[in-house]
Amino acid sequence: MAATGGTGPEQLAALLRPASRIFLFTGAGISTGSGIPDFRGPKGIWRTRRPVYYQDFLRSEEARVEHWDFKVEGWPLFRDAAPTPAHDAIAALERAGKVGLVVTQNVDGLHARAGTSPERLVEIHGTNAAVECLTCGSRSDPEPHLEAFGRTRVPPRCACGGLLKSATISFGQDLVAADLERAAAGARSADLAVSLGSTLSVYPAASLPLAAAAGGAPYAVVNRGETEHDGRPEVTLRLEGDVQELFPPAVEEALAAGG
Repeated sequence: MAATGGTGPEQLAALLRPASRIFLFTGAGISTGSGIPDFRGPKGIWRTRRPVYYQDFLRSEEARVEHWDFKVEGWPLFRDAAPTPAHDAIAALERAGKVGLVVTQNVDGLHARAGTSPERLVEIHGTNAAVECLTCGSRSDPEPHLEAFGRTRVPPRCACGGLLKSATISFGQDLVAADLERAAAGARSADLAVSLGSTLSVYPAASLPLAAAAGGAPYAVVNRGETEHDGRPEVTLRLEGDVQELFPPAVEEALAAGG
């Protein structure tokens, strides 16, 4: 399954060097170094908070209050978080002309802050960096809505009268079809797939790097802890450990070699 010879970063660099249409799939493990918690981990927020399901949000004022309570609680972490070296390394790969698409399960906006361009980024589970009207679809800055809710405890509404919700995909809410189509197209055209910091347990998103591998692209998985793709024949290289310690040096080596 895994390449032989060299250290983990060297093995990954050998895959990165010739690639020019890399499909990068990122999960919570790429952002924990920024101070944003892994929601599914042993200390994750889901251990102490019940997620608000989309249908509950639509029909229940109590559920909407719970949703906005959660967003107010977590906002300072997202607002103040800075990209990690792994985010910066992905942006460096794009500047070198080697990235086809970045698909992230994260809603923290850190890829964009690091410099990944909108044309190369799909936030498959949405983003906390915007609030969206569920009626007219308009988007706005979350900060004023969070401040108003903190004062009044009244869930905000759009000028059109529609419900406002963080532009994230809630449990029970469909993924955005256009985002799925872009992500699938990026996987099909990839000449390398790399999964970073994901347990690869949330579908359909986790099927995307497998689709790249099915098209003939090598597939590298970098994560601390088990993933659901471990042991699969599609995986070319499996590196166990901290994404921050393994991926940035691999990118630096690949780019220094003129890849």
